[in-house]
Amino acid sequence: MDMPMDDGMTLAVGNMLSYLHFTPGDTLWFLGWVPQSSGAMVGTCIALFMLALIERWIAACRGVMEFHWGQQAIIITSDKLNTSSTRSSPIVFIKRFTPPFIPAHDIARGVMFAAQTLLGYLFMLTVMTYQLGFIFSLVVGLGVGETLFGRFSSITHAH
Repeated sequence: MDMPMDDGMTLAVGNMLSYLHFTPGDTLWFLGWVPQSSGAMVGTCIALFMLALIERWIAACRGVMEFHWGQQAIIITSDKLNTSSTRSSPIVFIKRFTPPFIPAHDIARGVMFAAQTLLGYLFMLTVMTYQLGFIFSLVVGLGVGETLFGRFSSITHAH
């Protein structure tokens, strides 16, 4: 029995182009999102642009919150040192290499990181469609987002 080599590809839905192109019809993330018309392509590109802005906004929020959380950790640590130094022994300053675990801070940090990671993987899958409109939307959105929010994400390195 002679079987063709392309038998495994018959399961694929649509015809994915394996080169950079502008033609509509690529599946983006799930079967319900397949922009076929020019208007659908524009809408998809705008949505990808906005998602790229949101990713940079989350990075900026993380930067601002990291600075705030660092200040809070210093305050909490110094309060603990002040209350423990009330006994008659001399004050000993201990430099901590890691801030204390504060659930409200660390859970929020984890959620923001997970959101950024999810968006990063979705962007990777988008680029793997080889659709230049999608790729340009992501690159421009990330660039505009970094221009708008980049100064906030680097606030932790200011001091």
